[in-house]
Amino acid sequence: MSRPEPRAEPAAPAGPVRAAGGRGRAEPGPPARRPGPLWSLGLFRSELSVTFRRLRTLVLLAVLAGIPPLIGIAVRAETGDGGTAGGGGGEGPAFIGQITHNGLFLVFAALAATLPFFLPMTVGVVAGDSIAGEAGAGTLRYLLVAPAGRFRLLLAKFTAVLAFCLAATLTVALSALATGALLFPLGEVTLLSGTAVPLHEGLSRALAIAVAVAASLAGLAALGLFVSTLTDSGVAAMAATVGLLIAVQIVGAIPQLDAVHPYLFTHHWMSFADLLRDPVHWDGLLGNLALQGVYAAVFGSAAWARFTGRDMTV
Repeated sequence: MSRPEPRAEPAAPAGPVRAAGGRGRAEPGPPARRPGPLWSLGLFRSELSVTFRRLRTLVLLAVLAGIPPLIGIAVRAETGDGGTAGGGGGEGPAFIGQITHNGLFLVFAALAATLPFFLPMTVGVVAGDSIAGEAGAGTLRYLLVAPAGRFRLLLAKFTAVLAFCLAATLTVALSALATGALLFPLGEVTLLSGTAVPLHEGLSRALAIAVAVAASLAGLAALGLFVSTLTDSGVAAMAATVGLLIAVQIVGAIPQLDAVHPYLFTHHWMSFADLLRDPVHWDGLLGNLALQGVYAAVFGSAAWARFTGRDMTV
């Protein structure tokens, strides 16, 4: 979908504008306009609108929404004779064993199934195209002449990518909740620690898990934004970001490289399962947030340095 070109506001003259008294003495022009908070908020709203109105974004969200029904139908077909799918409670695919007893577990199983690849792949596509796509389409030059400045523009781009992370995660969670309610019973939730909690508390924990999964993608979002500042080709930036994701996943799966595993942004991704314990185990969750914050700070700073130090208007 083509993006409308934003209106360029002429910059105020910084040098002399006219002579005084006919002697050639110049009087300074009016001071340059500074963007206010409302302008910056409008920039963020514009980025959100552009991101979520693109056909590619809608297709990615539709694909994510279709994964939980596939899992639910497969479990329903496997357990049609009264059997139980999978194993007992635990992390990752083991959540599937609880779906037949409580459809809410389809939310946890779907997030565990999509987090290793599908969710981060969609984030990599959106983040990689955020700057490079604008440069390749020729619209970046119009954004840079607006009074917001490059820092605010980059911040708006990153915030829009983070909003997509949350939207993608909630899309999976809501689709899984609707499918689980249609195909399986809902009721008390038995946590991994064996404690039974009411359904409303289980729903609250499911929402907290969705937010935790979205936060787990912040480091990848910053990495994709940095890669996007390195090229004017959106396709190249998207491919490079997804390629880096696959490389990190491969490194994380090699036992001989376990010394570097704690430093990979994927290391604590499955820590969201600790929200299904009573009491909640916070070490992995807080470690994940800290690691994502480090990646966001490092690659966000690198993106800012690259974006402000390079002529990207052409």
